[in-house]
Amino acid sequence: MDIINKIESEQLKKDVVDFNVGDTVKVHTRVVEGGKERIQIFAGIVLAKRGSGVNASFTVRKISYGEGVERVFPVHTPRIAKIEVTHRGKVRRAKLHYLRTRVGKRATLVKSADA
Repeated sequence: MDIINKIESEQLKKDVVDFNVGDTVKVHTRVVEGGKERIQIFAGIVLAKRGSGVNASFTVRKISYGEGVERVFPVHTPRIAKIEVTHRGKVRRAKLHYLRTRVGKRATLVKSADA
């Protein structure tokens, strides 16, 4: 069991940004197209976080052309270049799945931590 923990600890990223559910984030992902690699940004609200250690992941939701798009990212993947927190949110839930049913501006509205 100690061997597994040692291998998993080597896989963990050291520079993980502290963010929570309700925060608006920009996830910079590395995309390989052909032989070239570029950075693509996926910006949205963090709906949920789950797991721990190497298995930790988070769900980000954005509204694109009037359609809701959700994407699940593993926290410690090398495909993520960096995570930027653009806006801190203040929420009273661990999972924000109720935002899926909302339309328009209400779907992106999460109270700020200052209020």
